[in-house]
Amino acid sequence: MILDVNSVSFKYKSTPIIGDITFSVGEGELVALLGRNGAGKTTLLKCLNRILSPQMGTVLVEGVDTKSMRPLQIARTMGWVPQQAEASAMTVFDLVLLGRKPHFSWSPAQRDYDTVEEALATVGIAHLALRSADELSGGELQLVQIARALAQDPRIILFDEPTSSLDIHNQYRLMKTIRTIIEDGRRSAILAVHDLNLALRYSQRFILLKEGRIFAAGGREIINESTIGAVYDIDVRVIEVEGHPTVVPVE
Repeated sequence: MILDVNSVSFKYKSTPIIGDITFSVGEGELVALLGRNGAGKTTLLKCLNRILSPQMGTVLVEGVDTKSMRPLQIARTMGWVPQQAEASAMTVFDLVLLGRKPHFSWSPAQRDYDTVEEALATVGIAHLALRSADELSGGELQLVQIARALAQDPRIILFDEPTSSLDIHNQYRLMKTIRTIIEDGRRSAILAVHDLNLALRYSQRFILLKEGRIFAAGGREIINESTIGAVYDIDVRVIEVEGHPTVVPVE
């Protein structure tokens, strides 16, 4: 397993946010993290890469407890794509190059530049390389963040709502790109997402959070009318459209 999460709990002051979270992620797996607003998805992701420090439990990356890892070590093994992208006056190329910083001490080598070019091409924004990041749309800036995470060459990438600023064309293109990157077996990913149909089409495994705890976890068989109704408090039907399971709300 690349990632082992054991009994992780976190609270802000006296308010519990997540509790007793346990799961594992293997090589080549794309895991969708699902649940209503406030269920604890973002908090869980931040606990995995030590942006937040869990009060209880352990997070192991390839058997190493993240508590014993320096920030540089975590950056080499875990990529992070937050929900809100911050604009910068830097060029897109230089901003993505920052993703290589954990891999060099003083100045980047040719392999670092090559990795940045590959990441830009993979996400489909090579044409933006010399643009200033503060001139980009929200969707373009989100793609830059994803390219920067890819440039880190981590073993696991954590995505917090990566498609939230994208139009429907780029949502599906990006999810297909993420799935392709993960399927090569070198990486895994956990992706917090609200769109159940995007998750169903591209993810292999699912974790559904309800009130800060895991309500259900497993393969596509758990994305059923009963589970979705219990987690989201809404009646739905799961039907097949052109070979794809699709969640349809019922009024």
